[in-house]
Amino acid sequence: VTGGSRGIGRGVAIELARQGAQVFVTGRTESDLATIGEGTIGIRCDHTVDDDVAGAFQQIARDGGAIDILVNSVWGGYERMVDNGEFTWMKPFWEQPLWRWDAMFSAGVRAHYQASQLAAPDMVARRRGLIVNISHWAARKPLGTVACGVAKSATDKMTAHMAAELQPHGVTVVSLYPGMVRTEKVMASAAWLDLSNSESPEFIGRAVAALAGDLDVIRHTGKVLV
Repeated sequence: VTGGSRGIGRGVAIELARQGAQVFVTGRTESDLATIGEGTIGIRCDHTVDDDVAGAFQQIARDGGAIDILVNSVWGGYERMVDNGEFTWMKPFWEQPLWRWDAMFSAGVRAHYQASQLAAPDMVARRRGLIVNISHWAARKPLGTVACGVAKSATDKMTAHMAAELQPHGVTVVSLYPGMVRTEKVMASAAWLDLSNSESPEFIGRAVAALAGDLDVIRHTGKVLV
């Protein structure tokens, strides 16, 4: 689970471990990685640093062997949503900082691409595997920033193209949309949000576990699943 030290990734890691998987989790903060819980192995990794990512996958291969499930949950651009007491996330694109666009592509779409590149060869060799790219409704309709919508759309398109190449090898790739998730950052901005129909971070982990346990999961490959 990439980017699993916090947020949705953390919930996925906790739930997969609870259901019996050996879970490797990447994140930038060692203290957060250390508190995820039993059944998880934390690896400090900045997904904008290629050597960090390569080293993380080398450690997984050495200590855990083959990767059966890759969950790409790492993402950037959510920093400083509240700045000087003002909730900046909903500002129009011409008032958004340019770093937010860069972060969503480098720590988001590109990071998903690189992690999938590193996991795919072994999955192809074994003719099985599941890659889950965590995406969002912002790809389908305006929700939040332009940068987020474009980056999530890119994630979904990447999923479709990866699936076309991996399906003949028995490997499944899907985009998975959570709803409003009560992550740490969301709760920090709870005063500005409607959480009446929100879900726990662990809920999306149950969806990943259900996909992993589906013997005919390949029928979903290339799709967006909500």
